[in-house]
Amino acid sequence: MAADDKEWELEEGIPQVEDPFIQQYLQGRDSLILQEQKQRHDFNLRKALTPVAARACKIVSQIRDRELTQASTPYYGPPALDWEQVRKTDIWKIAQKMPKGSLLNASIHGLINVDKLIDIVLITAGLHISSPQPLSSQEARLKSPVTFQYTSSSTQSVKHSVSIWSAAYVASELIPVQQAASSFPDGGETGFREWLKRRCTLGDEQSSDACHGAPIINSLLSYEPILRPCLRDVFAHLAADGVDYAEFRHTFAHLYRREGTDTPDADQSEWCHVFQQELRRFQSTDEGRDFYGARIIWTTSRSLSNREIVENMQTCLFAKYDYPEVICGFDILGTGSDARPLSDLVPLLFWFRKECMDAGLEIPFFFHAGEMARDGVRADHGLYDAILLGTRRICDGSTLYEHPLLTESVKEKKILVEFSPTSSRSEHVLPALLSRGVSVALCGNHLSGGFDGRGAEGFTQVIWRVLQGVDDHADLAGLAMLVENSIRWSCYDDQPTGEWLSEIREGILGEKVKARRLQEWWARFEQFCEWVTVTFAEEGSDE
Repeated sequence: MAADDKEWELEEGIPQVEDPFIQQYLQGRDSLILQEQKQRHDFNLRKALTPVAARACKIVSQIRDRELTQASTPYYGPPALDWEQVRKTDIWKIAQKMPKGSLLNASIHGLINVDKLIDIVLITAGLHISSPQPLSSQEARLKSPVTFQYTSSSTQSVKHSVSIWSAAYVASELIPVQQAASSFPDGGETGFREWLKRRCTLGDEQSSDACHGAPIINSLLSYEPILRPCLRDVFAHLAADGVDYAEFRHTFAHLYRREGTDTPDADQSEWCHVFQQELRRFQSTDEGRDFYGARIIWTTSRSLSNREIVENMQTCLFAKYDYPEVICGFDILGTGSDARPLSDLVPLLFWFRKECMDAGLEIPFFFHAGEMARDGVRADHGLYDAILLGTRRICDGSTLYEHPLLTESVKEKKILVEFSPTSSRSEHVLPALLSRGVSVALCGNHLSGGFDGRGAEGFTQVIWRVLQGVDDHADLAGLAMLVENSIRWSCYDDQPTGEWLSEIREGILGEKVKARRLQEWWARFEQFCEWVTVTFAEEGSDE
């Protein structure tokens, strides 16, 4: 400040910065800022960063800012992106290289390489296709449900059967896949491949056919010769993408058939057996030796009747009894017009909990709740029920930050929010949750169209999207906290509630599995940070 200005201020009686009461105000201001920062989800982590990690965080933020400035259109938002260009960016390379911990809300059908899946479909003997109506029009081929099923013999001979693409097709008649492919009306087998890929590939939220992908692929995954190679591919893709543990929500909507068997199994225990076999085989390979494992969150639909839900729950109990290492939790989901609110299902869920206790089985709840419907209208009050029913994690939770009391309850009860940043409406939700101190882990919720049917790079896309955020919660340090959360809230083993909460509180300082996994991840993260500082040394040269 110029001398004249200083004299003028003194003459006017304007307080000076060095005055005791101004200093007291500034100290109070600093104290308020610190108090607010302590509420952040990553406050303690940021204090504990090593010098190398802190430098890597600064470098990544500089790269992010540079690339966002250079980009002609913002990356974060509507998912109509030029992925070929995205994969050339430095932030993509960083997201790809980063160790990603656990993926807690994966979907097998969302991680499958659809091109490979179609190759398997076309060479699998005895595989048939059916639909409840003729696929004789473009609209029917786009929207009508399609199911695949093995049978050793068709209803009619191949020579005399009516094409599924014909108006004369009889509803639900099984047609050999090879015949359907060769007779596809728009390009034969090549056109069939393109059509099936479109039906199976998860697109953006506006895609009219995105919702049909899961049922089609799940019908294929109910046949052993298709399930086995798909599981191997999914495990390999996750490990290559830096994920070391995964929990798949899977809906068992189709009866399981063993290879070459017309009669389906009465339950899903053999499906779980195949899952366990393929996981162990993958872990015995060089590429899978560092992959901790994967488990299934048994999922059913809220659109079913009480009888159907109870029967599904019983099948879950049988599978858990036969293969306890495979099943780790239970969810019941659905946001469609016919989906029932969670409150309507409370009696069934209490029955299920009692059955678990009587059988000595640990199957905790991991409920979807707090979703924002696609038209922007709030979903039911499932957050209240999910919390009261003792859910250990909440999947989605987009509306949680709008409920102050529930937010505090989630924090107090150590409930994690599994959040997918792939929705075009999610840009503001993640910072809102993190700024309130809610524990969050990233996931690739298939209902949001987070994956693109390629199989590989699925979770890298999620990490990349978060790093595009301009909020400081989305920098590398904030991301590290989200990954740590994914490990702390992983179901590596079955645990009663007390033991579950104890390990979460102890974190890296504990003596059990989660503490070891956290220590191993932090060692890999430190190596990753060293790679960042060396590879992008020029970015930090102006520090």
